[in-house]
Amino acid sequence: MRLTKYAHSCLRVEHDGGVLVVDPGVFSDAAAALDGADAVLITHEHPDHLDLAAVRLQLDRQPFAIHGPASLGEALGDAADVLRPVGVGESFTAAGVAVRAYGGRHAVIHPDIPVIDNLGYLINDVVYHPGDSLVVPDETPVDTLFAPIHAPWSKFSEVVDFIRAVAPRRAYALHDALLNDNGLGVLDRQYTTMSGTEYQRLEPGSRVDV
Repeated sequence: MRLTKYAHSCLRVEHDGGVLVVDPGVFSDAAAALDGADAVLITHEHPDHLDLAAVRLQLDRQPFAIHGPASLGEALGDAADVLRPVGVGESFTAAGVAVRAYGGRHAVIHPDIPVIDNLGYLINDVVYHPGDSLVVPDETPVDTLFAPIHAPWSKFSEVVDFIRAVAPRRAYALHDALLNDNGLGVLDRQYTTMSGTEYQRLEPGSRVDV
């Protein structure tokens, strides 16, 4: 598979002629990521993971299925007819790629803020994208982890323990658009030292083969 890492939490997966896009949100170049998409995975409804305007525009050009929690239907509005609801533990195929869903709930931001649905996705038994959660797919070894390195709902020690628990061969940074250069520099050094695996933060538009 060839992966293109867009800003924040957006990934584009190309495999055997199919194009699968994960979390094209408003902090990423969603239009570029969605160009030619055959299917889309959405972890949850927050705008930094779902740029609804960009999704609707691409649907007008080329219809595709959106896979995600059933609760996405309300957020998608008149585009809800393309939603293929996914449950925790469900395995399915999207754009010709095998996917398994994990988790079910977004990490707690604050007790006063309602917790919404969130799914993590293991893609082709190789790449794990947890969305906004630190759920470990403990029955399946993970080769390549995209770890959310910064969020209002997390702290450094929790993310380090998450990466160590998943124990991937390598980890790439995810969910980093709220950081400036100072913060990125600090966290990159800390995760490189503490994560227990090969860690790297990819610049938007970078491609890797897995």
